[in-house]
Amino acid sequence: MSKLLGSTGVSLLGDKTLDFYRNPVSFCQDKMEKYGSRVFQSRLMNRPTTFVCSAQGMRELLCEKSNVFLKDPTDLMTNMYGDTLVTTNGEEACLLRLSLTTLFTGNSLESSRDYINSVCKCCLKDLALSGQPQFVYTVFKRLATELVLGLFLNVRPSEHPELFQKITQLCTQHWHGLISAPVNVKVPLWSSGFSIALEAREQLMEIIKHKLENETDGFVGSLKSLPLPSSSCASQHLLLFISALIPKGLASLLTSFTLALSGKEQEETRRRALMDADYLEEVLLEVQRLWPPCIGGRRIAEKDTTLAGFHVPKGYAAVYINHSVHRDPEVFEQPESFLPERWSGRNADHKHIICSFGSGPRNCIGIKLMDVFFKEACTYLLKHYDWCLDPPSQNLDYKWLPISRPANPPTISFARLDPTRTDGTNST
Repeated sequence: MSKLLGSTGVSLLGDKTLDFYRNPVSFCQDKMEKYGSRVFQSRLMNRPTTFVCSAQGMRELLCEKSNVFLKDPTDLMTNMYGDTLVTTNGEEACLLRLSLTTLFTGNSLESSRDYINSVCKCCLKDLALSGQPQFVYTVFKRLATELVLGLFLNVRPSEHPELFQKITQLCTQHWHGLISAPVNVKVPLWSSGFSIALEAREQLMEIIKHKLENETDGFVGSLKSLPLPSSSCASQHLLLFISALIPKGLASLLTSFTLALSGKEQEETRRRALMDADYLEEVLLEVQRLWPPCIGGRRIAEKDTTLAGFHVPKGYAAVYINHSVHRDPEVFEQPESFLPERWSGRNADHKHIICSFGSGPRNCIGIKLMDVFFKEACTYLLKHYDWCLDPPSQNLDYKWLPISRPANPPTISFARLDPTRTDGTNST
């Protein structure tokens, strides 16, 4: 057992939170080079913190020692969403997961496919109509918002345009509370971002409560029939499920997919991904590996333990960094290269390393539904379009917080595929 490399400094003065938030990827790369280790320590959110950038360390943190590293019950997620599956620990978290799992698997998952397909068609069918390049992140965020609000809340823009617009706006305001300083200040003519977020939360909870009281169909009806621990539990989880986090995460993945497969040089990759379902899976895995939508996650050690051979004292935070874990050269050769074929070769047994939505017993409960979202939208694009960057030279450097995407919104031009083609890429 080795001592963690690096320093946690002193309280407040030694805090590196701002440095990390400015560019978490550069922050971790600099520390890994400085210490020669993919596991190191620093001070984040004024707490001594172990940074985990290796595949081995991530697996220990999220899987093998998930009962030692717990969710922080005082973090901002609790303030914004209340007690949910994401913020609870121990037996309560296990019971909640058992209750909610049926809504995201089996028949419930399959019954969602038709709606997902219909929304993909509605939102993506006119990408080439104007002949102008599209701000793809915006397009995909709208698509994902329709999917989320339609599936989870039975609110669809074609049927409830005003309510859809109101919820979308409130979700955006609520989301800003997660990226604002937690200061609840409201004075004449001005309110803090956190205060506005809390007000949006209250309005969303009223809409959700009305839905739970008056609807019996779909996800809402199924959720309120579950044996949940309290009367507010269903409302709090619906708030979580319609959060702007999910549309932004899906939009991030779809943006990265279109960028990775953009242009004439990727035409064969697009054709093969459409014709070969296994290869499409490899492409989508590689997109998640290189461009995970979330930077990672945070836990708190409830007792002295180890990670990847390093001593982690009780009370330390542990932060796993998806971007770095997915580029661990101990697991992935040419870690910076986009190589979908790696998943049918040397890395065929390493799918469990992908932690874009967590890993182990506390991974995202909706990960299978997210996979269906992602695959169906990508399949629609492959069936109906060729695409390329327009203009061809753009700055595609990513920002990684709060959700990863190019800092400068990329624009892509889409060309409808010829419906008479016989290679499987027709648009009918």
